[in-house]
Amino acid sequence: MDALCIELAFRPPLSDPSAAGITARFEALGLSFAGPVLPIRGFVLPATLSAQLAERAAKELLADCITDDVRISRTDSAAEETRALWPGFENAMRLVVRRLPGVMDPVARSVREALAEIGIEVAAAGTYKAWLCPLSPDSDAQRKKLAEAGQMLANEVIEELLIDCLPRCLPSWGLPNPGGPGNGGRVELPLVGLDDAGLLDISEKGCLSLSAIEMRAVQEHFAALGRAPSLTELESLAQTWSEHCKHKTLMGAIDVFDSDGKFVRRYENLIKETIAKVTRDLNRPWCISVFEDNAGVVDFDGRDCLCIKVETHNHPSAIEPFGGAGTGIGGVIRDILGTGLGARPLCSLDVFCVAEPDLPDEDVPPGCLHPARVLDGIVRGVRDYGNPMGIPTVTGAVHFDKGFVGNPLVYCGTVGILPKSKVFKEAKPGDKIIVAGGRTGRDGIHGATFSSVELTEDSEMLSSGAVQIGDPITEKKLSDALVEARDLDLYHAVTDCGAGGLSSAVGEMGAKIGAFVELDKVPLKYEGLSPSEIWISEAQERMVFAVPKDRVTAFDRVFEKYEVETTVIGQFDDSERLVIQHKGVEQANLAMDFLHDGLPKLVRKARLPAPVLREAKLPPEQDIGGALLLALADFNVASKEWITRQYDHEVGGCSVAKPFSGPSQKGPGDGAVLMPKPDVPLGFALATGLNPRYAKLDPAGMAEAALDEAIRNIVVKGGDPSQAAVLDNYCWGNTDDPEQLGALVLATEAVCELAREYGTPFVSGKDSLNNEYRVGDKSLSIPGCLLVTALAPVAQLSKIPDSSFTATDRSVYLFGLTRKELGGSVYHTHRGEAGGKVPRARGKSMHLIYRTLHELMQMEIIDAAHDPSEGGLAVALAEMAFGGEIGLFLDLAAVPVADDIERDEEILFSESLGRILVCVNPEMEEDFISTCSQRSLVFAKIGETTGDEFFACDGLEGERLFSLELSDLQEAFQKPLANGAMAVPRRRSKA
Repeated sequence: MDALCIELAFRPPLSDPSAAGITARFEALGLSFAGPVLPIRGFVLPATLSAQLAERAAKELLADCITDDVRISRTDSAAEETRALWPGFENAMRLVVRRLPGVMDPVARSVREALAEIGIEVAAAGTYKAWLCPLSPDSDAQRKKLAEAGQMLANEVIEELLIDCLPRCLPSWGLPNPGGPGNGGRVELPLVGLDDAGLLDISEKGCLSLSAIEMRAVQEHFAALGRAPSLTELESLAQTWSEHCKHKTLMGAIDVFDSDGKFVRRYENLIKETIAKVTRDLNRPWCISVFEDNAGVVDFDGRDCLCIKVETHNHPSAIEPFGGAGTGIGGVIRDILGTGLGARPLCSLDVFCVAEPDLPDEDVPPGCLHPARVLDGIVRGVRDYGNPMGIPTVTGAVHFDKGFVGNPLVYCGTVGILPKSKVFKEAKPGDKIIVAGGRTGRDGIHGATFSSVELTEDSEMLSSGAVQIGDPITEKKLSDALVEARDLDLYHAVTDCGAGGLSSAVGEMGAKIGAFVELDKVPLKYEGLSPSEIWISEAQERMVFAVPKDRVTAFDRVFEKYEVETTVIGQFDDSERLVIQHKGVEQANLAMDFLHDGLPKLVRKARLPAPVLREAKLPPEQDIGGALLLALADFNVASKEWITRQYDHEVGGCSVAKPFSGPSQKGPGDGAVLMPKPDVPLGFALATGLNPRYAKLDPAGMAEAALDEAIRNIVVKGGDPSQAAVLDNYCWGNTDDPEQLGALVLATEAVCELAREYGTPFVSGKDSLNNEYRVGDKSLSIPGCLLVTALAPVAQLSKIPDSSFTATDRSVYLFGLTRKELGGSVYHTHRGEAGGKVPRARGKSMHLIYRTLHELMQMEIIDAAHDPSEGGLAVALAEMAFGGEIGLFLDLAAVPVADDIERDEEILFSESLGRILVCVNPEMEEDFISTCSQRSLVFAKIGETTGDEFFACDGLEGERLFSLELSDLQEAFQKPLANGAMAVPRRRSKA
């Protein structure tokens, strides 16, 4: 049917900030325009709305009277008339992107509610984006090319692209499509007599992701009961037993063999015997709750605790980057809300791993989105979820490697604050089961099991139901209501509807007691869902509470104040069973012990890979200055300012240390510092460490580097290394492959040994396996990745060193030994070298440096501090120099090095661990030297800051290696991603 369209664009001479990025994306594809591209924000309302009310809606709600021009039309206009809406764009080509019917549109929902607030009632609303691209009249070829290129603006999983028209119909905008009637009866799946092939066929067709051994265990259990399992029972078991929820690989038995096939040992439970054992043995009193709840909990100031969790949302983000990443950050925020009796979120972080944005289009496998488009989408997804909830995004990283082309990684983390008296929870028999927040729909079906399998070129369409579109406004209201209800002691327990939906939430809360659920009472977005769909849907923004029956009325009253829907859907009991009904028909009756402990224990084989030790050859002659500029321009090193500036790191008013450093805020920071309580002068540092490049050569070195970098990053921001807590997040390929599993075991053993030497407990973690992409009979695996996130208290908030130089004529010192460790380095990457030694840790001596530096910072001896990681010493010093707009002289002959180093390049570009650069207050330099000497630390003065605008370096023989202008260094660092990933020109394919 016809509809009314309200369009907004920036009023001249103002320009839309997004216009440059869009233009650059098109120009990178060889398109040129007769003038600037005009981005438009569009809203669709019913055609029955009068012109007067439409103008009022635009003026009072949708448009900014200072910055926006407004155009109103109806969709029965001809194409030529739609272009004529905007003078100067009569010959422009119009590209329109809108959500497909059935895809959630939270902005449209907010528009309807806001219009109702001002007295304008509408039955439906929609939104769209448009771009007017001015082409010359005779540019038919360009017009055709633009129509093809316009496809990059829309993801066909959730959106459609319209050419030269307005949206011509108004379906149920913002409301998901029911997709047909649901089956309300009991559906049974007889398993008697089926062999392994038949059992696997049921698992695969139902997207259960259960193996033949697991399906056999189900078959035997129900054979003993003398009946067939219902579909809802099978779905419950599949969600609970999924790799995502049960971590059955890392918590299962593993027989470990060396690279020659000789048996080494057996792990009965890898995580329990490594990661958890380190924490248990260290027994830190400030670890309040670890590996027990949705997040790790550590003491903050004696009254409150900090909760921290990092999750991954990889598979959904590969299919629909915006929705996948958005619901990833939304999900980890709900993990914090569901920790203890509910923590208040403080801040978020993100780490992304994608293929290079200049990858040739021909090198992108069928069914995959281009990595530039993936990165653009996941950045927007994180941006548009956490910040609208009032949660700042304060730190993160991006790593580029072709190994992520079929399977990007999206790590999302959140820190929250929780009263110490609210850390522990327990549902009790008699408590009502209340679901609060968003309604249940078909979005998110099989998300937990989908995340446990590899992707294929068909996943985009076959698994699109596993992708959700988040609604941060609903989650914000839910968050506020939850905290108020918590403080009024209105419930005994809470958890989020994450992977597995109600199945996991109710099943986990009632695991030790029992639960009875009536599915027909669950609020639905639309009719037509079957009982099993209601039970396992992962529709967003929902929490489950255990509420004493005498507090239900007070509980409902609090949530009603925040306009959050609440519904009693059942009751916890002492039956030790999970019983589910729908309209009086029993859908499931499972023993809790079988649901949670019936998973058969598998024994997997792991073969430890030998490190790749092939020595890489350095060229006989090298333009070292040019090599430094190349390193700064490497995508892994180059400035990510275009991402960071899209995020709000100030909302909430807790941020102390900013993402950038220096007077112009152009130098990179190392981590974040927040002060969560205005009346308590105590903060915490938050940082991450990850290096996928090392994994290809030495998984153990990769794991050590991740932990060491995370610890160094919090140390240079004033964090106390003696009270640091860390999280481990694994993303790996197919661990049914003994080589892949062996690499994971090697990485785990290495990170645990280093954590023990550092005295650093693990407080939470997560694994995401089967990150592979299959094209035909070929499987593309990601590099094995272990992300380490570190958190530590900062007692002296006024004494946090800058990451850039702050003054001239200051001595620059380097802590730690530089070794010939160029394996996996940025330097080798630009020379096509795949060999060499990966940096390895020497834990005890390194941690002594970190503890000493922390003490020196408390004495205000350190003015600036920065850790050399990707790119090595040369890159880190260049960042400190151009960030501070202060010159530098470096003497390589003064750098503490290992005996096997012979060349200047090995010193400048080695990425050895355990090193920190500092600039020292001259008035206290003698105290600095005395303290470090007494502790027998490896340190040396390697240069000094200068009053000129150059980074000058002398080599081992005293010759001048280079003298580069700071402006050139900064340009090399900022230019590659200045206009975003989509604007990066594609390389030519070698094929």
